[in-house]
This record gives sequence, C-alpha cells and structure tokens, in this order.
Amino acid sequence: MPQAPSRVDPAHFFGSSGLLARQLPGYEDRGAQRRLSEAVERVLEDGGVLLAEAGTGTGKTLAYLLPAVEAGRRVVISTGTKNLQEQLVDKDIPVLARALGRPLSVAVMKGRGNYLCLTRFESFRKAGTYRRFEEIPLFQAVERWLPDTTTGDRAEIEDLPDGVDFWREISATSENCVGGSCPSFQSCFVTRMRQDAERADLVIVNHHLLCADLAVKDAGYGAVIPDYDTLVLDEAHLIEDTAAQYFGKQVSSLKVDELCRDVERELKAATLDAREVYSQVESLRHRADSAFKLLARAAGQRLAAGWMSGRAAEEGGALLNRLQGLSAAILAVPERGEGLTGLATRAAQVKDELGFLLEAKDPDHVYFCEARGRYVALRATPIDVAPLLRERLWTPARAAVLTSATLAVDGGFAHLRSRLGLEADHVEEVLLPSPYDFARQAVLYVPKRMPEPQSPAFVDRAAEETEALLELSQGRAFVLFTSYQNLHKVAERLAGRVPWPLLVQGEAPRATLIEQFRRTPHAVLLATASFWQGVDVAGEQLSCVIVDKLPFASPADPVVSARIDRLKNQGGNPFAEYQVPVAILMLKQGLGRLIRSASDRGILAVLDSRLVEKSYGRRFLQSLPPARLVHDLEQVREFAAGLEPPGSRPQL
Repeated sequence: MPQAPSRVDPAHFFGSSGLLARQLPGYEDRGAQRRLSEAVERVLEDGGVLLAEAGTGTGKTLAYLLPAVEAGRRVVISTGTKNLQEQLVDKDIPVLARALGRPLSVAVMKGRGNYLCLTRFESFRKAGTYRRFEEIPLFQAVERWLPDTTTGDRAEIEDLPDGVDFWREISATSENCVGGSCPSFQSCFVTRMRQDAERADLVIVNHHLLCADLAVKDAGYGAVIPDYDTLVLDEAHLIEDTAAQYFGKQVSSLKVDELCRDVERELKAATLDAREVYSQVESLRHRADSAFKLLARAAGQRLAAGWMSGRAAEEGGALLNRLQGLSAAILAVPERGEGLTGLATRAAQVKDELGFLLEAKDPDHVYFCEARGRYVALRATPIDVAPLLRERLWTPARAAVLTSATLAVDGGFAHLRSRLGLEADHVEEVLLPSPYDFARQAVLYVPKRMPEPQSPAFVDRAAEETEALLELSQGRAFVLFTSYQNLHKVAERLAGRVPWPLLVQGEAPRATLIEQFRRTPHAVLLATASFWQGVDVAGEQLSCVIVDKLPFASPADPVVSARIDRLKNQGGNPFAEYQVPVAILMLKQGLGRLIRSASDRGILAVLDSRLVEKSYGRRFLQSLPPARLVHDLEQVREFAAGLEPPGSRPQL
C-alpha cells in the first residue's frame, strides 16, 4: 500500500480560509466539525475507541473522512444504509479529493445480493422461469446492461424494482457460490469488488455487509472484507440490531422454495436425467408446504424447548429428513458439477439450521416464528450481542470510531456502551451539539391532557391535533407513527378533511414516496418506522414533523421481551435501562428529520402527554434538541406565521 503524504492539519483544512473553504462557496467554519476531526485523528493515531455524537449540521462525514484518508493504512468505513454509501462516494469523497488536490484510493463494497452472478445469470437465461410476465422486459433490460457494466451492481439499472423476483435467481448470494472452482471466477463481479478493495486505502461498506463478514468469519467460510484493523461506524446507533440479525439463524419457506428451484434449474441447465433428485425435490416441496403451514400457528410467539406439539414435531422431523435426502441424492449423481455439489452442501446447511431452530434450546438466543404474506420463517436471534461484538469487532480492532447524530442518552454514552460491549476505561467520548439554533428555528408542541395512547379515544384526538397542525404548517409535513394501525386510522380520518396531498406508506415504494414528497407542494407523508431515519428533506418543503406517541418498542415483540426478561433476571430495571433509552434514541431520530440546514424553520410535535406528565418524560426532553416547548396551539400559530413566505399561502 502506498505511503500516505504528509498529513493535513484539521485546523488548516476546516478553517474559514482553509482547503475545504476554497472548494465550497459560502463555506462556514464550524468549530464542532474541527473538534470531531481532531478527536478522530487522535484515536486513529493512538488506538482505542471513540464514541462521538455529532448533532445535525456538524459536518461529521468530512470530519472523519479527512483523518481516515490521512491514516496511512486501510480504513473501513461502515454506514447504516446503501444510500449513505452512495453519498460518500458520489458527493463527500470527491469534495475531499478536490480539497486535498490528489486522487484518493477508494473502493465500495455492498452485500453480494447487489451484484449479478454471471454463472447464475446464464443458467437462468437458459432454464429460468418467471413468476410474472411483466418481469420479462425487466430481465431484458438486465441483458442489455450486462455488456456495458464494469461493476455488476444492480443500482446501475434504472427502474429495476427492489422486489423483482428474478434478481434473487441471478444475484451473487453466498449460498450459491462455489468460489474459485466457478468457471466465471476471474470475471466475477464479486471477485473484482474484492480485488479493488484489496488495493484501496479506504473501503466503504455498510453495516449489513460488515456484520455478514463477521458472521462468515465465525462460520469458517473466510472473509468478505479485506483485512483491516481500523474502523469507522457511521450511523452507529443501528449496529446492535443489524448485528443481532446476522449473528442469528433463520429458515423460511422461501429459503426452502429457492433451494428447490435452484436444484431444478441446475439440473435443467446441465441436461442431467437425475430422477431421484427430482423426486426428492418434489417430496421436499410437499413436506415444507405442510410443515410451514403448521408452524405458522406459532407466528408472533416466543418459542422454547419443547414448543412443538406432537404433530408439529413429526412434521419438523420429516422436513429434516427430506433435506438430508435431497443432499444425499445430489451427491449420488456421478456426473454432477460444482454447482450441484454446492447445492448439496446448501441443503445440509439448511437442515442443520432448521434442527437448531426446532430444538430452541440455546439460552442465549430468543426463538420465534414470523409469517409475512405467503412466507413463514423460524428465527433465532442473540438476546445480547455485546459479547459477540466485543470478541469479533472491538478486540481485534486497533482503532474504532462510532458516530451518529443520535448516540447519547441522559447526556452520556453509558447505555450505548452496555448494549455494544464497550469498556468505559478504553473509550474516549465526545458530545457535540448541533450548530443550529433550535430555540429560534423550531418549536416543540406537546399537548397536555391527551388520552392515554392505549385509549380508544387516542386516535380521534391525534387526528384532530394533526389536522390543526397541518393547517398551521400548510401541509409540508411528516406524520410519523409507531404502528401501522394508528397510521391507517389517522389517514382515514384525514382523507377528505384536509386540502393537502396525502402520501401514505404502503401505497408506493419508500424511495418513490420520498421523491413524490419532495416534488409535491404542501404534501403530507404518513409513515412508520422506516421513515424515522435516513430521510433528508431540507427547506420549507418539510416544515412540520408530527410523532403520534413515544416510540416504545412493543413488549410483545419476541426480541424485546427476551431482552426485558434477561435484564429482570440480572436484577436490573428494564424500563429505565432499556425501554426508555431505546425510545429516546428513536424519538431523536424522528424529530431530527425537520431541521436539516441553518435556514430551516418548523414545528416539532409529539402528541403524547406522557412526555410532560410522567417523570421519565424529563429524560426524553433533556435528550431532544433545545427547541422552545409549548402546549398551546395558539403559541404554535404565532410561530407558524413566520414559516410561509408572503403570498404563497394557498386558498382554502
């Protein structure tokens, strides 16, 4: 790896007449940005862990990118979403390169499912089947794109829907990969991605790929990401839930169905007359259909050892036998290729995972069943990922930086350290408030004497309050809910009663709704959890954010309930130590959608009187941006009078 040039001092780089100012017209020197960059530089140089909350507008991305490219060794930067990955590569890193006056050695790595597999593509082209006729022209678009792409990244294909079925059949997922024995190995897009990353100083990944890499290392399948000892986690508040997902196990009816289809297609593409394998596939399909229908009765429940009735135990055992039978039948085909051999291994792995799930014996996991649409899944999730992260991520790392706009609770990082397995003695902590003037730019409205959120009267009052607030903001609002039930009830009550265009989650893909909101004057977006974070709408188009109630995770959720039980068994207070801190961070995320620039102004509203009437409400208020707290709509009206430019108020 080439030696890094002499280092650039953050004070010189971020100063009012520094290198960055010369690239950005209207640049403002932000002291918090410089302090964050200096803290990151210290940790990357001296080693250790940095926890840094940097409020909206701090400029944290460039603050950590500068010391990362100056480190003189490979640094992995992991983001919470693919969108932020793309922002880093398309916007922030080019600005940094221009300011430094030199090219930067950067590679982007996404999860394997984002990349086309040349071998599977050819197999599908010869013997694949479409579930819907409208997917045929979409596949033809992929065929036209393939000769020109150098990355194989599906993001390059315009208008390819996220949920298109055939992409799962042609993507480079690890469960179908045969590695170096694949005839397309040298031209493989995943191989190229890894080779590019091996040569890069800066490797941009996301949390899903980072955790998938840790999981495959643990399983002995080798690394996905090149060796590194220096890590920056942006949007670090998401890492616990992402790690829990990847350190767990799951077997679904979809997973078994895809296994069966992949075996059939491989046999057709190889023109093999393997009647016993075909027979085993049909038998497995029939048994899986019967077993998962029976297992679906446990949907939403926590499962424990002995959870299956006699009939369910029989069906589960028969399904295990069918998976073993398919693996054995494939291995008995003398002329099988690497593809079929890999499928035999895959069937055996699914059998082992299913056996672990059906037993439900490991006390460190919570077991549960989910039913979504046509598919049923059995899952096991670690109750506490702190020991796993400590062993696999923090201990091997020489230096790690965790940053986000929402990490701190009660003015500190004790909650985060306990959830992520970080030792206080080895952690530097930096808490940098947003440079925005929330007292001037925003007002926080919390009505008093609202019905309890569980009360049947709550939704009607919430709809009335929302309607009144939308009148004041002239639409231009996000209305964020903690449940689909409340979302749909309020949407029904608002329809026909407000003159603003209503965009409702579920009516179109997430990205489409956000783009429609940006383009539609005075639009109102009603949405749930996935819109609480990672959405950036600057300017007057978003002038109001309304949250229906404090976002406490449901105790009926199996993972939440298992974490509560564990804390109780350890003598802790789950509500104070876990439920309240998690809700505080979520509320900070939701309300953080509003003020995205120094010129933004708007209304924040939480329609939950517990925020001011319960003792724990103080913990929420102390963690929120310092906007002026009001309880009277007239006070909101006075503030709102300054939101609308003269002459732009529509006629009602």
